[in-house]
Amino acid sequence: PALPLWLARRAARGREFPARLAERRGIAGLARPEGPLLWLHAASVGETQSVLPLIARLHEARPDLAVLLTTATVTAARLIADRLGERAADPERSGALPGRPWLVHQFAPLDVPPWLARFLDHWRPDAAGFVESELWPNALAALAARRVPAALVNARLSARSFARWRLAPGLARRLLGGFALVLPQSRADADRLARLGAIVAPPGNLKLATPPLPADPAEHARLAALFGADPVWVAASTHPGEEALVLAAQRRARETVPDLRLILVPRHPERGEEVAAEARAAGFAAPRRSAGQDPSGPVWIADTLGELGLFYRLGLGAFVGGSLVARGGQNPLEPARLGLPVAFGPHMGNFAEIAAMLRAAGAASEVAGPEALAAWILRLVHEPAWRGAAARAAAAAAAAHAMVLDRMAEGLLRLLPAGEHTEG
Repeated sequence: PALPLWLARRAARGREFPARLAERRGIAGLARPEGPLLWLHAASVGETQSVLPLIARLHEARPDLAVLLTTATVTAARLIADRLGERAADPERSGALPGRPWLVHQFAPLDVPPWLARFLDHWRPDAAGFVESELWPNALAALAARRVPAALVNARLSARSFARWRLAPGLARRLLGGFALVLPQSRADADRLARLGAIVAPPGNLKLATPPLPADPAEHARLAALFGADPVWVAASTHPGEEALVLAAQRRARETVPDLRLILVPRHPERGEEVAAEARAAGFAAPRRSAGQDPSGPVWIADTLGELGLFYRLGLGAFVGGSLVARGGQNPLEPARLGLPVAFGPHMGNFAEIAAMLRAAGAASEVAGPEALAAWILRLVHEPAWRGAAARAAAAAAAAHAMVLDRMAEGLLRLLPAGEHTEG
C-alpha cells in the first residue's frame, strides 16, 4: 500500500495525472499497436526533447515500426502532445496521438517486478531503449528473461555517479552487461562506462543532432512588433537563486542601455509567480506570459511550456541557466542552433563537452556572476560585428553533428526483428 499512497500524494501535488495513475502500476491505458514495437523510456523534458527527433528518424527508416514512449513526468507528457502538434491529444487522460497511430505515450511503470511484468505482458516490446542515465535493475532483468534486447541511448555517467558505482563494481557490471548496445554521449562518458564494464559504441550526443526548437511564426511576428526596436536578451531555464543574479545583471546593463528588455524563462513554468514576485522586489514590473500578459517594460516572465524556441527567436543572445547556481547547467545548443550567441555560468557539468565546444568555436562566453553577465549583454548590444560572428559560429558548431541521429537510429534498428526498412 505504501507505493500507491505515494503515487496518490504525487497526484495531489500535480506531479501525476490522477486519471493515469494506473499506468505507473503497469496497467496499460491503450491497446498495443500492431507489428514490431520499440519501447523507449525518456525520464523527463530534456530527455524527451532529445529523443523525439530520433523517433521521427526511426519511423522514416522503418514505417512498420511502432514506438511506445514512456516518461516519468507530467511536463514531458504535455511536451509530447504540444511538440508533435497533436492538439486533439489529451495528455491528462490518454497517451494516444491521433495523427500518429504508430506512436503512443504511457507513464513508465515503477521498477516493481509485478508491475513491470504486467507492463511487458501487455506491450510485448521487441527491443527497448533507455535514454541517458536510466538504469532500472528489475526492468533490465525482466527484459533479459524475455530475451528482449535493450540499449542505453545517449548514455551519460557523471564523474560523481561513476565514483558511486565504483563502490559496487559487480552490480555495475551486471547492470551495464544487460545492454546489447550502449551509445555514450561523450568520450568521457564512454570511458567511465567502459571502466564499469559496458561495451560502448563510438560517442555521439543526441542533443547535438536535434533540430531547432519550433516557434509559431504569427506569434513571433506579433511579439517582435511589441518589442519594436528595443534590444532584447533572453535568460532561459533559470533555477531558484539564479533569477536574482539575472535581474541584477539586467539592472546594471540598463544603466548604460535604458531601453534594454529581458525575457526571463524559468526552468519550471509553475514558478512563474514566484519569479515575478522576485522581479517586483528588484524594482521591475513583471508581466507573465501564462497570465496572458504581453511584454511591457524591462522584464517579461515567459512562464509557459514548449515555447522556448519562440522566446529565443526574439533575443539578440541567450544566457542559459542552471549554471550560475550549482545545477549542472541546461542545454546551450538550443539557442546555438538558432544562431544566438550564448552565455552560461561556471556550473556546466551536465554539458561540459558541449560548453567547451561552443567556447572554442567563439560561440559562447562563460560569465561568473551579474557583473560579467551585464558586460556580455552590453557587448551584444554595442558590438554587432562580434555578435554576428558569434551567431554564425554557434549555428555552424551545432550543425556539425547532424549524423549522430542517423547512427543512433541505425543502432536501434539492428536490435529489432527484420521487416520493412528504407535507407535514409
